[in-house]
This record gives sequence, C-alpha cells and structure tokens, in this order.
Amino acid sequence: MSSANGHFLHNLLLFGRVLRGVGLDVNPGRMVDLVQALDHINLGARADFYFAARSLLVHRLEDLALFDEAFNQFWRAPTTGWLAGMPTANIRRRSNKLQVVAPPLEPRDEPDPENKGDEDAPPVLEATRTYSAQEALRRKDFSELSAEEYAAIQALMGGLQWRLGERQTRRQRPGGDARLDLRRTLRQNMKYGGQVLEWSFRQPKFKPRPLVLLADISGSMERYTKLLLHFIYSLSFGLSQPVEAFVFGTRLTRITRPLQHKDVEQALREVSLSVRDWSGGTRIGEALKDFNFEWGRRVLGRGAVALIISDGWDRGEPDLLRREMARLQRTCYRLIWLNPLLGSPTYEPLTRGIQAALPYIDDFLPVHNLASLEELGARLAGLEQRRRR
Repeated sequence: MSSANGHFLHNLLLFGRVLRGVGLDVNPGRMVDLVQALDHINLGARADFYFAARSLLVHRLEDLALFDEAFNQFWRAPTTGWLAGMPTANIRRRSNKLQVVAPPLEPRDEPDPENKGDEDAPPVLEATRTYSAQEALRRKDFSELSAEEYAAIQALMGGLQWRLGERQTRRQRPGGDARLDLRRTLRQNMKYGGQVLEWSFRQPKFKPRPLVLLADISGSMERYTKLLLHFIYSLSFGLSQPVEAFVFGTRLTRITRPLQHKDVEQALREVSLSVRDWSGGTRIGEALKDFNFEWGRRVLGRGAVALIISDGWDRGEPDLLRREMARLQRTCYRLIWLNPLLGSPTYEPLTRGIQAALPYIDDFLPVHNLASLEELGARLAGLEQRRRR
C-alpha cells in the first residue's frame, strides 16, 4: 500500500473529503470498504482503481458525472507512474464544520467562432444539483434536527421498507428440477398401476433470518436515543419475522414486549417505564455477557443477525468486552455495529471500547441520518446465504 511517496492512504482520505465537498454521500464506512478492496486490485492499473472506487463510493446514477470529474481532477496524470505526484485538497474549517474545496479545474479555452475544427469534439457534460428539502432532511444528522424536522423524520422512518436476507432451512417443498421426490412420484403414479409416467421433484425451503437489536441508551447516546427507538419500533413492525430488542446502559433490559403496541407513543412510554438506567454510564461488556448467557441460546438460533447500536464509549473492562464480542460473533450469523458518530468526517475509532470490539464486527456502519438507515436496509436485504469468512 506504500507506493510512490508513501502518502497514498492520506490522499485517499482527502479524495473522500473532496467527494463529500462536491455533494456525494461518502461516509467513513464506504471509505473503509474501499481501503479493504485495495488488497484485491492492481494499484498499478489506473482503470482498476477507478472502477473499484466508483462502484463503492457512487450509489446514485446522477452522481456519476460528478465523481468522474472529481476523479480526473484529483488523480491527475503524474510524471512517473499514475500514483506519483498526487495533489492534496485545500481544506479549511469554518463555523466548526469542515469546508472542503476541490482542486481547481483546468481552464478551458473558449471556442473560436471562426474555427470549425472542434465540431467533432465530444460535448462537455455539466451536472447541476438542485435543492430538495426532503433530500436535505434525509442527510441531516439526527442530533441537529428541529422539532418540525424531528416529526418529519418520524413520518419518513415509518415509511421505510425493511426486508432481511433469507436462510435455507432443512425442510423442502415441491418444485424445481434438481432433487427427485420418490415418495411423491410413487403416490402420483399409483393410478397408472405402478408404472412411472410423471416425475416429482423438490427444492429447498427458505425463511427470513431472525433479527436481534441491542441499543445503547447511556448518557453519550442521549441525542440519538429517542429517534433510534423509533427506528427499532419501525423495524419491529416492518419485518414479517419476530424481532428481539434490548437496551443497555449499566444493565441489560429486554423491550420486545413493550414495542408490540400498535401506537408508537404508547410503546415508547412502556419502554421508558421498564428501563431504569436511562442516560447513565455504559458497561457494554457486562451487558453483552448478560445477553450471551441469559438470552443468546433463546434468540440467536436459526442464523440470526445481531445489530448493536452504540457510540463505543465504555467504562467497563476492555478484556471483558473483547471476550463477549467474540462469543456473540460466533453464535450469530452476522454481527453489525451501528455507530452514530461514524457519520462525522473527523471521527476516528480510538476509544477503548470500540478498539476492543472492532476485530469481531462484520459490518461497521453509520446510523446518524435517514440516508444511513436506507443504506442499512439495503445491506440487510442483500445478506448472503452463507457467512463470509
């Protein structure tokens, strides 16, 4: 990875900031995916790096033109090798928010009306982004919402469609053409006196995977707690299979039954009455230990997916958290950690808790705005039938 002047990763992060500056939805989770993908491509080939970056960082058709222009201007042709001489973006801070200025575009010569030689040149495409109130609301951080925006986000969250990847069961059903069903074949052909004239086949049966959520309600998560409980409620009613939900601060509390009320406000009131450690300290390791030993065998069967929602601030022992995260990952099909701080461009996972948990996380994703929830929905719907190594 240390090529040319040894600053490839540094310039890659700057490139992500440039993309965010021009309006693309590039979060740290997607940049981590790109860094991991670099081990599987040839960095000496510019085309391989271009297509890998575009497939992982661009998720909307209208952003392709912006990405291409930013890529061509940032990764300009070098003097020796395309990785050398990489430019850096001009980054300044204003009003406590990062302001990213992309590298200046090369000046374009004005066409000469008397010169007809450029008639066959390809047209210059310019992408113009228009303002949309709903689009801006989708990408606004949950901690910065006003009262009106908070109500609008709740309504939009209730309209999200949730679907979980399916698992193959041991049962089978009629159909397909791969496996012969001898019993059904004999029963159907008894009317012909035992002579086989019609063949019957069977195929595997699939069911949705169970989902288990563990949400942090400590003081550091107070800005996000209420809206994330709305998210858990929408998940509980949006999926066809049962959803097990737990919250933790200094202790673990199961909230599956209170969330079964059809009225969301009544459900949240029931949750508030059942939880005793709101906005307190955080002991993630102890909470996971209680879950693994008391609830793990009951709710983690049949290829369950586990979701942990926390910022990673922990006052407990890192060794305990490390052991319980390893145990949880072994007993579930997929372990996903949702961190609301991951949406910030300046966030780095440096706390003891998140450092102890990271080696056992299958997917480390942001959960700071509505767009991140939509990305989570796509990730859950696309789960593979087999667990990745």
